[in-house]
Amino acid sequence: MGKILIGVSSWSDRSLVESDFYPPEIKTAAERLQYYSRNFAVAEIDSSYHFFPTRQNLSLWLDNTPEGFTFDVKAFSLFTQHPTPFNSLPRGIREKYGDRIKAKGNVYQHHLPVEAINELWDGFNRTVQVIASEGKLGVVLFQFPPWFHLHQDSFDYLARCRERLSAFEVAVEFRVATWLNDENKEATLQFLREHKLSLVCVDEPQGFKSSVPSVAEVTAATGFVRFHGRNSENWEQKGISTDEKFKYLYSDSELQEWAPKIREMAGKAANLHVIFKNKYADFPVRNAQQMGRILG
Repeated sequence: MGKILIGVSSWSDRSLVESDFYPPEIKTAAERLQYYSRNFAVAEIDSSYHFFPTRQNLSLWLDNTPEGFTFDVKAFSLFTQHPTPFNSLPRGIREKYGDRIKAKGNVYQHHLPVEAINELWDGFNRTVQVIASEGKLGVVLFQFPPWFHLHQDSFDYLARCRERLSAFEVAVEFRVATWLNDENKEATLQFLREHKLSLVCVDEPQGFKSSVPSVAEVTAATGFVRFHGRNSENWEQKGISTDEKFKYLYSDSELQEWAPKIREMAGKAANLHVIFKNKYADFPVRNAQQMGRILG
């Protein structure tokens, strides 16, 4: 059976920091990470979706976690086909290619020259390699948007992402149901297995356009489950904070539903990451600790 690692999607989320999880004497980012890593074995680096990590970021993460700790790194927003603020691009890219970038608000890959895209991928690879060299890299997580639909161009893009990051494990989270509906599920799973891409299995509200069916499948060496909460009322609400969207505390019985699925997945994986993203106050850490007790 593969090793099961349980954690949360952001140890430094403001509402978690303001909750009672961290003791009052813990004040700094380094102290928070040290405390978090004494309680959990894995964490997601969410900030890498917004900006390329700096050397200072990398040192903070690597120097304040024990040997054997694991980081899952979220892919930069431009790579997941999300709108990316021009100022989120690394300064070197902005300075070198600014006059050739066709937008100055939100940019997409088609706004940038090919050379810039290649340099961004190379830079991201180097960043990920720093974490891998310390033995602390789990997967690079691609969370695609609801407009990343199932068609051949999307399959081709997934293959290119796999090729760009060939040295690392890559996980993929879809946010539109067609990828895993009854008609397309087997084709999607087969593609992911052939390209050694880990499917991110999700627990989230059902019945919406952005709802992904809750499956429990392992498609690569690392299995992956993310718990988004079941706040159906706020799932597709506009103009609310992420705290309100993900405000949901799982009950013990709801987590028990997943226990046999997680054990079965672990039997098919080298490692299984279980991440709680129900980001509201201390809800994710409470549920992560509950799941740890349930799984023993």
